[in-house]
Amino acid sequence: MDILKTATDWAKAEVFSAQFFIFFGILFLVASFGFRQLGKTEIAKAFFIPNLVAGILILAVGLGIFFANKSRVNSFTKAYNQDKMAFVQSEISRTEQSMKEYRTIVFKIIPIIIIVACLLIIFVDKPIWRASCTTIIAMMVVILLVDNNANARIENYHEQLLLVNDNEIK
Repeated sequence: MDILKTATDWAKAEVFSAQFFIFFGILFLVASFGFRQLGKTEIAKAFFIPNLVAGILILAVGLGIFFANKSRVNSFTKAYNQDKMAFVQSEISRTEQSMKEYRTIVFKIIPIIIIVACLLIIFVDKPIWRASCTTIIAMMVVILLVDNNANARIENYHEQLLLVNDNEIK
């Protein structure tokens, strides 16, 4: 198994995944300006700011992931050629940290945020609050969809790193 190719493929998949964040960020921005220009009701007008903020945040996340992993693709070869086992060990610890963060943030905190936003929609009657909570739910669903795939990829990548590590130790 060529772990360098596996690592590079994983990073390229992350770059591709980041493009979904960028796409959804742009979609939120377009929706924001659509609500501003075409919104006739108070609730429609209230969606402008929440969608604008969500669009900027998702776009920032997407661009951050895109550029971080784009540069990582190039640095993998250099790190691998310097010391194969150090590269594998550093990737194992990095993937373990990432999986831990996914378990905490994506699979615990984000669902709690969605639940709280749903409850606020039910109990608060102000248009800006309802628009904000609806946008938060939409933004969290986008993050869950994209990060669920990213989590599966990083778990698979981590398993392959462990196999290489185990084979080198034996």
